Amino acid sequence: MVRRYLEVRSLQESLKILTTGFVCSASKVQVPLISSVGRVTAEPIFARYSVPEVHLAAMDGIAVVSAETEGASEQRPVMLEHAVRVNTGNIVPPEYDAVIMIEDVNVEGDQFRIRRAVPPWQHIRPAGEDIGETEMAIPSYHRIRPGDLGALAAYGITHVNVLTVKIGLIPTGSELVPHGTAPAPGQVVESNTVMAEAMLGTLGASCTRYPMVRDDPETIKKAVREAVEENDLVIVSAGSSAGTRDFTAEVIRELGEVLVHGIAIKPGKPAIIGRVDGKPVIGMPGYPLSALTILREIVIPFLDTCGLPVPLTGVVDGCLTVPVAKEVGTDEFILCAVGRIGDRFVVSPLSRGAGVQMSAVRSNAVLMVPSVTEGFEAGQEVRVTLSVSRAEAESSLLITGSHDPVLDHLADILSRQGIRLHSTHVGSMGGILAIRKNECHAAPMHLLAKDGQYNIPFLKKYLPGEEIILVCVAEREQGIVSREEIHLNDLPRYRFVNRQKGSGTRMLLDYELKRAGIDPADIRGYNREVTTHLAVALAVKTGEAEAGMCVYSAARALGLPFVPVGTERYEIAIRREHLDDPRVRALIRAISSPEFKADLIRLGGYYTKETGVQRRLP
Repeated sequence: MVRRYLEVRSLQESLKILTTGFVCSASKVQVPLISSVGRVTAEPIFARYSVPEVHLAAMDGIAVVSAETEGASEQRPVMLEHAVRVNTGNIVPPEYDAVIMIEDVNVEGDQFRIRRAVPPWQHIRPAGEDIGETEMAIPSYHRIRPGDLGALAAYGITHVNVLTVKIGLIPTGSELVPHGTAPAPGQVVESNTVMAEAMLGTLGASCTRYPMVRDDPETIKKAVREAVEENDLVIVSAGSSAGTRDFTAEVIRELGEVLVHGIAIKPGKPAIIGRVDGKPVIGMPGYPLSALTILREIVIPFLDTCGLPVPLTGVVDGCLTVPVAKEVGTDEFILCAVGRIGDRFVVSPLSRGAGVQMSAVRSNAVLMVPSVTEGFEAGQEVRVTLSVSRAEAESSLLITGSHDPVLDHLADILSRQGIRLHSTHVGSMGGILAIRKNECHAAPMHLLAKDGQYNIPFLKKYLPGEEIILVCVAEREQGIVSREEIHLNDLPRYRFVNRQKGSGTRMLLDYELKRAGIDPADIRGYNREVTTHLAVALAVKTGEAEAGMCVYSAARALGLPFVPVGTERYEIAIRREHLDDPRVRALIRAISSPEFKADLIRLGGYYTKETGVQRRLP
């Protein structure tokens, strides 16, 4: 039987059903002080004793009775017979009420000559100066910071009562294997509850990850019943859609009530909100980005209403680099890479596939496209929610254009300098368009012109008169990757996988096919496109295709035969106006660094003679 969604509800309506339909209050749990950073206090914390507990010397010197120093001056010094030596932190005997720094004292045997009168309590830390016994150190609903920890330790606190909500996480699916296990064909590593535990745990939730459950209604029912008994909220991962092996809605209905099945959001539409024994049970879709969306847009707002405070997130307005289209009636959440270029932020949407986890890794912001719109136009000002601090977003370096595996190695070098490189793979021509619109800091490219030159003819054509710097990353080998050492002339006899239109690799392929007299229409799979060299090699390795064109390093990384077609110049184009940007200067230094050149040699298929060499236009 094919299962159908109930009435699909809006995000706002679904949140209202969840937040008003359940009585949920964060509970109190005691944790060791050392484990309390990031947790929210459930009650005020009071000092167990005063700090300091007695009067202490704040300087090295002598403890004195201030009244005995009256009248002391340079002309009429006073000799003190009853003062005592003290060091910083020493207890000041109760009969004394001031300390004079030793630098201001002449020591003459057992007596001390001073030349200046001092007021009471000079250079003395009085008892309770920092905090008094029973005084409140931290109020309730305060998120504990590392600096708080040191103070609380000094005030005698060893354990802290913090807020929590107990959450049970149930991974379902017969295809699941635990993380750390290499999946066989048809298997999937269980990662959604790993992400959920980390994400919700940072807010203070106490998460229990239950063993993986196969696709069997009775087994799932038993796991849900156990989790409901032990937790305030239960999240069932996968099985929420309408397939023949999706049992979550059925189980919730048998144990209680399904309130929502289908939410008008993307990704995440199959989500479920149910009630079992008065407690909320949420069915979270199995696709990773769908799961991430449900956690961020449904679960976390619910925890906030339970009394578990959620930190505020920052927002920025920025220029959208590409059009974003969607159907009216659905709120869509798109992961983006955001960076500051000049005096504005630029927003580059990442892959919208619900299973593309690297979009989450590469993103630093989320763009919401409201249900009432059909999307946004390229160049439109949009507001995004940051998933990092504003300072980290401003330190991002946006690279748009041709892909090469070595960009990851540049990213690693820059990351150690506090610069996050965000690379968008749109092909060399896409990079030229991005640099023309000033929507990236740098554009990698390898465009071969009819006269045999690389890149410069295209920059002159599409950016006439613009001042551009070309920095050579490397000269690299492109060729045919296969499992049988297939040559270019053999391509019409094999299934092929291609790079996207506008990419330098696609243009090089077309150039070489024309020279060989081969019609692209005769190549099966010529129109099957992927956006990276590694994706080409992976398609060949998995058998989806029998041949493709990529750089040698991608073929070598997957252990595949490679037949060279040609050597090309891979460069990064930068507007001259951006050369003063510290992030761009760091990129140029990284390209020329011995470490990067060593990486190129180790990867293979790259020649470093021209690495770091600059060419200027005009």
